[in-house]
Amino acid sequence: MKLEDLAQQSGEWMSGHGPESDIVISSRIRLARNLADFPFIRKCSPKDRADIATEVHRALDSLPLSADTEYVDVAKLGDLDRQFLMERQLISHELSEAQGARAVILDPSERFSIMVNEEDHLRLQVMQSGLDLESAWERIDKLDDLLESKLTYSFTKKLGYLTACPTNVGTGLRVSVMLHLPALVATKQIDKVFRALNKINVAVRGLFGEGSQFMGDFYQVSNQTTLGRNEVALMSKVKEVVPRLIEYERRAREFLIEESKQDLHDNVSRALGILCTAKKISSEETMHYLSKVRMGVNLGLIGDIQIPTLNKLFIHTQPAHLQKLRGNKLSVTDRNIERAIYLQRHLSKPTINENN
Repeated sequence: MKLEDLAQQSGEWMSGHGPESDIVISSRIRLARNLADFPFIRKCSPKDRADIATEVHRALDSLPLSADTEYVDVAKLGDLDRQFLMERQLISHELSEAQGARAVILDPSERFSIMVNEEDHLRLQVMQSGLDLESAWERIDKLDDLLESKLTYSFTKKLGYLTACPTNVGTGLRVSVMLHLPALVATKQIDKVFRALNKINVAVRGLFGEGSQFMGDFYQVSNQTTLGRNEVALMSKVKEVVPRLIEYERRAREFLIEESKQDLHDNVSRALGILCTAKKISSEETMHYLSKVRMGVNLGLIGDIQIPTLNKLFIHTQPAHLQKLRGNKLSVTDRNIERAIYLQRHLSKPTINENN
């Protein structure tokens, strides 16, 4: 599997076919694990890191995973390829920028990835389209059991799984759901929602996770700590919050339709017009306008554009993706031109539903 081939497709989590997919882009579950015979990453020598990678690679070769699953040596990748994998949400910024031996195991359909030598020795990640935490948990639990049958994890009966960050000790579980909340932003309710989430220990992050900016009205909500709680309790916490956010967003969309329909229609039409006619456009502008168009499609204001297409455009118009698709490195100006061309190729001749 070449990264160039990966750039041509969309992962399952971007399909737009899961439950509540008009608002929920994806459900993701991560598990942090460490090998018992090695110190935590920050105390590892270069040899330790290399030995961890070798041991994990050997274990994976003996597991009944897909024949297309690929072990990618991240240390050997260039800047562009590492940025591409970050945009794809298959590796973290920390893994990309780390030193020494490190890797990622990729499932070709992007249903899971396993980072080696990130903050912990192993970071397992499973993603599902829409609000489907149960399927994500079932898949990652099986994957974790397979790995644990070949590797000895750092674990104590008192504390559970030991991790580099104290907030992950216990289950090592991070449950997150990515939501598209443009109406809450438009009605200026989003900050109030954030404050309420912080009070109940639910974290809110941007499109690309911890430390990333809020772009395109995308927000990831996740549990903040794992110590002292089991997997069921942690998942229940997020599962209780997300339906409320979905309800708030739907009410805000209804308000926009009822109270300012003409302005909403105008904003959506202008956004689509810019995307379809601009000669050059930045990544930030693209995310902003695609967000409005995506809401417009879900509200029936725009026809002939499919949600999976828009989901793909959010990722494929990112800087590294454009360059992988083009086949060569591009300056910022050239990327802005290439992005406009790419958008127009995928958004040609949409229909504005004037009667809605």
